Amino acid sequence: MVQKTTISVFILFTFFSNAVFAQQKEEADNLVQEGVVFQDKGDVDSAFSRYNQALKMDRDNLAALAEMAYSYLSIEKYDESISYSKRALKTHPHDPVLKTVYVSYGNALDEEGKTEKAVDMYDEGIHTFPDYFQLYYNKGISLLKLNKAGDALLSFERSATLNPRHASSHNAIGRLLFATNKIPSLMAFCRFLVLESDSKRSSSNLNNVQKIMGAYVTKNDDKNITINVSPDMLDVNKKKEKNNFSGAELLLAISSAADNDSTSANKTDVEKFIRKFTSLCQYLKEAEKDNYGFYWDYYVPYFTEMDDKGLTEVFAYIAFASSEDPTVKVWLDSHKADVTGFYKWSDEFRWRIN
Repeated sequence: MVQKTTISVFILFTFFSNAVFAQQKEEADNLVQEGVVFQDKGDVDSAFSRYNQALKMDRDNLAALAEMAYSYLSIEKYDESISYSKRALKTHPHDPVLKTVYVSYGNALDEEGKTEKAVDMYDEGIHTFPDYFQLYYNKGISLLKLNKAGDALLSFERSATLNPRHASSHNAIGRLLFATNKIPSLMAFCRFLVLESDSKRSSSNLNNVQKIMGAYVTKNDDKNITINVSPDMLDVNKKKEKNNFSGAELLLAISSAADNDSTSANKTDVEKFIRKFTSLCQYLKEAEKDNYGFYWDYYVPYFTEMDDKGLTEVFAYIAFASSEDPTVKVWLDSHKADVTGFYKWSDEFRWRIN
């Protein structure tokens, strides 16, 4: 009889303890959410106050540890960020929340000048969370610091593949390829402008787009131009290489020459872009079956389908939203339904994700 009573009391105590713990965890989680709101407003001190309260109630609360790591990173206290990152990784191995902790940890190491260790940390995170795009993107940034541009490009390609809506991945690809493979660079910048059409980065990248579109023609005077055709554009063997777009470059060179004839004299920059970009998309559609590589598989289907659906004009005005041309804003304001339709198509596009 005594034994049964003891067991009953133990069960009751256990139940009560679990209930108290659950309540404390819930309260701690609520405090973390309050802290995040303060963090987003830039009030880091209030955020820290909430996180510390949460950790007093629930010593190893993962959300609090993760946010502490991020907040310390945001105020450039990297040792503290690393300390909380380590604690989170130790107390909650394999928890999905840790994917953001790996990013904070790697960033903190990188900012301390320990870039190689940062890459190792991103790799550790990728091993556990192979589908988290931010780990690849941040790894790419660190690899660039180590002068490993080729490896960085592969990381950016992977982050863009895992999250086609991540504008910074497309921005990184466009900038890395700008001097070496202009058509993929152009497509990356154009995809960026779909996602981020009116910002400081947008203005810079629109300028890059315009540079690529006009890179093959030099105007000598009012009557004469030079079309810049490189030997690579005419090299039959090179056309068999991976991610080769020499044929597209040749087409763009010829198409760009028309910008300087009398029929284009009164055309705006966006109207000239529409003509050339439409021709480029049509060429890419025809050449796609005979070419291969990441950029043929990833970007080309997006832009050829865009052209097939008659959306190139809408895209062009979206891409030029950051320009100083007043006619662009007028067009966008008077074609809001078309812009909405474009983004509906773009959001529903099925990217090839391997």
